[in-house]
Amino acid sequence: MTSKSIYDRYSPSFTPENKSDRPSWFFVFNKDRLLVKADDDTLHLPIKITVDELKLRILEKYYLGNFDGFDCYCVDTEDTEPVPEGMFFKRFISLLGRVDPEIFALAGRAFQIVNWDKKNRYCGRCGSPTEMKHDEWAKVCHKCGNIIFPKISPAVIVGVIKGNEILLAHAKNFRENMFSVIAGFVEPGETFEECIKREVLEEVGIKVKNPKYFGSQPWPFPDSLMVGFTAEYESGKIKVDGEEITAAEWYTSDKLPNKPTNASIAGQIINWFSENCKEV
Repeated sequence: MTSKSIYDRYSPSFTPENKSDRPSWFFVFNKDRLLVKADDDTLHLPIKITVDELKLRILEKYYLGNFDGFDCYCVDTEDTEPVPEGMFFKRFISLLGRVDPEIFALAGRAFQIVNWDKKNRYCGRCGSPTEMKHDEWAKVCHKCGNIIFPKISPAVIVGVIKGNEILLAHAKNFRENMFSVIAGFVEPGETFEECIKREVLEEVGIKVKNPKYFGSQPWPFPDSLMVGFTAEYESGKIKVDGEEITAAEWYTSDKLPNKPTNASIAGQIINWFSENCKEV
């Protein structure tokens, strides 16, 4: 799988080249919501304005770099009003697939930085206040020397293929009638391949073989990196764990249930299966 990189339009940096109050991209977060603009029923993200136009009390503001020739900032606020005319806060995850994917990826970077900052204002080793480093994304405790980098939680997501069928499951946290591929977090000491085999066996009672890398996707809800694979069915009958997975079944490409959109790597894996594993 190939996808456009945000680095085609984005240059990361820690210090703005232009310090004047000119229009910039602002990713403004209030908890898990992002400030967006509605124009003719179309959502725009982020907002290209000056900081004064925000009208919100800013708790923290960090420079992200340059995107399409404009400075970019991630902003944290406790306020939900007043906001500039035509703008409102919307749950960030609900914007997946509704806005430019490169801008969404940059917003995800901003979201992770804002959350990481809030969770690490004090040192986890000695409890002293931390300060942001100015040459990398890290916070430092000057009392004990502890350096805290943004947390990235790797997770595998795998499409299990058996002939012309794919294994899709319904997880407890899914909306009704939504099915997707198997996913789970990597545990300490595991490789991605070992995690795939363990997760599939634990959740649906199936053994798999020959995992192959498919692609990856940042998943900033709040700090995951989804690493996608396909794998071949080896043995076993479906037996859901009843805790994370409540239902699972084999599906052919012409009888797929409700599934994630192509904006997610889960949807991309399922679409790949539909295009490449049809019955002859």
